[in-house]
Amino acid sequence: MMPAMKDASGLIPSTHRPPDVVVRDAPATAGVTGFPVSTSGDLPAGLKISKQALDFAGFAGAVGQALVLPGDDHAATVAVGIGDAADLSVGSIRDAAAAFASAVPAQGELAMVLPSGGGVPVAAAAQAVVEGVLLARYRYEALKPSATVVHSLTLVTSPEQHDEAAAGAELGRVYATATMLSRDLANSPPGLLTAGRLAEIATTVAADAGLTVEVFDKKALVALGCGGLLGVNAGSAEPPAMIKLTYRPSAAPHGHLSLVGKGIMYDSGGISLKPGDEMHAQMKNDMSGAGAILAAMSVLASVHCQVAVTGFLMCTDNMPSGTALKLGDVISIRGGTTVEVMNTDAEGRLVMSDALVLATEEPTDAIIDIATLTGACLRALGPDVAGVIGSNQGLVDQVLSASGATGEPAWQLPLDRRYRKWLDSAIADIRNVGGANAGAITAALFLAEFVGDTPWAHIDIAGTAQNDVATSWRPAGCTGFGARLLVELACNFEPKKLAADHGSVATYALTGVSTS
Repeated sequence: MMPAMKDASGLIPSTHRPPDVVVRDAPATAGVTGFPVSTSGDLPAGLKISKQALDFAGFAGAVGQALVLPGDDHAATVAVGIGDAADLSVGSIRDAAAAFASAVPAQGELAMVLPSGGGVPVAAAAQAVVEGVLLARYRYEALKPSATVVHSLTLVTSPEQHDEAAAGAELGRVYATATMLSRDLANSPPGLLTAGRLAEIATTVAADAGLTVEVFDKKALVALGCGGLLGVNAGSAEPPAMIKLTYRPSAAPHGHLSLVGKGIMYDSGGISLKPGDEMHAQMKNDMSGAGAILAAMSVLASVHCQVAVTGFLMCTDNMPSGTALKLGDVISIRGGTTVEVMNTDAEGRLVMSDALVLATEEPTDAIIDIATLTGACLRALGPDVAGVIGSNQGLVDQVLSASGATGEPAWQLPLDRRYRKWLDSAIADIRNVGGANAGAITAALFLAEFVGDTPWAHIDIAGTAQNDVATSWRPAGCTGFGARLLVELACNFEPKKLAADHGSVATYALTGVSTS
């Protein structure tokens, strides 16, 4: 997980290393065991309580309910609601496991009987339980240890299901590891996690994960002509870094996917200064896109991903100073496109544009970028759903499929080129903002200028990167949204689905006009 970080007070240790998961046909004699309870049907044999007693306690078996039943032998049981067993899904199992783990926050030895029903395969159910338990119990503890760590997790199932459950449980442990690393990074204070420090962490992570890493400093970025990243960095005392990660499977890859992440380590807004409110204080999470890519790529070898993946992390903070980018300045992006900067708080698209061009210069099948990009996306879709916009419907569909599989919700917005004229500039090739309306779409239209004909999709996680209050397996604070989605996407990426007959972006019937 995240290596120790140094500050003036000394070392801040890593705190999150998910436990190994054991699959057995009976729980241990001590600790806490969760028993899945449906809204109908018989109670599980190991749950020592009657249906009438559960009804009296207000427990109906709905997903999200968990009732702790203390025992006399230093052990306890928990009734865990799973809803109607016939309607059981991977998502409801994950939520039920999260409710179980959250109901016993002081316990580190946990076991849960594997839920069954709804046609959910054993391996998928085991993966969901492990993810739900570990992600619900996550806390950022680098500076203030507080929570009880899950020391052991046992899945209880029949002997003939052990192998399938063990395989699914290991996959869940690996996926949870990725999200926890992504959360650790995004939750880290910006004074500790600078662009340079993230480069050091990426180098350490890469060595453990079988990745190749290249770090491009300011001098190298000047040589590459990365005017977007350099322009945003102009007001900062901290140097920028472009971190390039490369994953190659041991066998011939089934395709090549390029990932581009926004890594604004702290976003003050630059000269277009943000108001001094709670949202401003959350801007340490503005590198969540880059963090999700690093975390996802850190586990690709563990899940035997057969697709080659290249990641570009575009890292700097965005600060006001006498040398900062000014409104009305014109900068030149890698490849020569000139941009009139009309708002320095629309900086994420500037740093990513350099990387998008670099990604197109390599042989690649598709490009995905992920960023906390626009408040407009948060206002349109709320804090629970990310926006997805792309130039290739086959690629967008693969993103949405990965979203559904991982329980990281996303919704497609149109790449409506009728709004492109809002980005016209009188003195440059393009301006970086398009006005007050359709901000998520015009931001995507800006990014689309730099991908050429390469299939591309953009994931806007401005709303989903932060939780004000804990919900299910998503604790309060930075969520790590996107890490598991990207792992799922990379492992199941199919270049053949990007063919011409999949290439047009969907028509939106509400307007009666194609937005492709």
